Amino acid sequence: MADQSIYLQDPSDHEFPVSTRVASTYNPLHTFELPKGEEKGYSQQFADMYFLRLVALKPTVEKIAAEAWAEFELAGEKARQVERVLDVRQGELCWMVGTVFMELPLKPNVLDDLVKEHWIAAPPAREKYISYDDKDKAFLEDESGRLRLTGAHLKSHLLVTGCIVAVMGSENAAGEFEVVDIKFPDLPAQPERWARDLGAKKKKPPLCGKLGIVSGLGVNVDSGDTLLHDLLVEYLLGDIPSPADVSQISRLIIVGNSMDHASPIMSREDFDAAKRTKKFGQDIHDPVPSELLDDFLAQLLPTIPITILPGETDPANVTFPQQPLHPALFPTSRAYINPPTENDPTPNWLDSVSNPWEGDVDGWRFLATSGQPIDDVFRYLPGDDRLVMMEHVLRWRNAAPTAPDTLWSYPFQDKDPFVIKECPHVYLVGNQPRFETAIIQGPAGQTVKLISVPKFKETGMLVLLDMETLEAECVKFEVPEPK
Repeated sequence: MADQSIYLQDPSDHEFPVSTRVASTYNPLHTFELPKGEEKGYSQQFADMYFLRLVALKPTVEKIAAEAWAEFELAGEKARQVERVLDVRQGELCWMVGTVFMELPLKPNVLDDLVKEHWIAAPPAREKYISYDDKDKAFLEDESGRLRLTGAHLKSHLLVTGCIVAVMGSENAAGEFEVVDIKFPDLPAQPERWARDLGAKKKKPPLCGKLGIVSGLGVNVDSGDTLLHDLLVEYLLGDIPSPADVSQISRLIIVGNSMDHASPIMSREDFDAAKRTKKFGQDIHDPVPSELLDDFLAQLLPTIPITILPGETDPANVTFPQQPLHPALFPTSRAYINPPTENDPTPNWLDSVSNPWEGDVDGWRFLATSGQPIDDVFRYLPGDDRLVMMEHVLRWRNAAPTAPDTLWSYPFQDKDPFVIKECPHVYLVGNQPRFETAIIQGPAGQTVKLISVPKFKETGMLVLLDMETLEAECVKFEVPEPK
């Protein structure tokens, strides 16, 4: 028999090390929140959005174009500005500012769908709208009218519906505008780091750790496989041996598609019907995706703050901008999302935010989306370079340029919130094909870190962003296939 004296010992005096997680300085903005209650309506038309966008960006584009083309001459003729599209005269070298509209035969058209027989099945979504032939047309429009753009120079620029540009050229005999050059609004002014958090106090900023970023968790009841998610939880809690110090991860941002669209949330009637069909001895409760996600969040929240954005497959409004996931989805975790009061405006430990989302983390200005704007821009453009598309979105100064044409949007009447007023330091786009990063520069010294975040369900990748240097790295989780 084994010696049992080893079990009869005094408690050990050995002191185990206590690991403290680095604090996160978090200051969200509420740029994309919609009105509440009766103030929110859908009876308006969408034309006002294009007008508001043009009004907001036209002065900036005019200034850039005027400086760039002030000394430009072609055949001894200087280019002059015309205020409206309809003021263009044939053969005269001129430039103007307007909104791009792409007429693509493969682009979905709601009017065409209405005239079809309603019982015909809808065609599958197209990967690309462009047809690579002369049927694709580009137009420049303003409140006065529309003018077709043409010319070889046009093909050297990436254009989508909704971006505001200045074009220079002349009208030919066919009534088309031969483009010589194009100018974009480019990056806006960039706030200094810690500007909102420290202000004029000039305090010494705190030392920062790392930011964890993940997208496309894809919680799915049908598969029942949560091992990959369990590995992520254990890693963030420090339960898995790792060469990296996980206590340096100060916050987790979940960038959309946390639940899988293959597992919709059951209605009360469907749930009751499912219970009635259960046989004796079977479990009368099947978890829904929101419960699994709630359990995932509840395990992490006692130790790490979380910011969560809705995505295309999450139970949020379809129109852009998507509003925060409702606290009722998280019965266990919602204790961490009590609304802040006037006396205590501290952000929630679990901050359910809109998509897109804008805010300051450790002094850096972030702009994040769950991927729909870039996925829609991808359909307008050749190739698959998502970083180039992300760069152009910033240089167009619009977080969702194709809304409301092919990206469903709320019909704003007072302003277009997608217009980027301040240049972010970090631009996150979730649910992309692969992990990629790049740094772009602006005309006034702006520096932006672009990060393409892949789907965790498909790649097992967690992105870690060093909040001192903005260097990004990946941690990959894998589950061996059964033999």
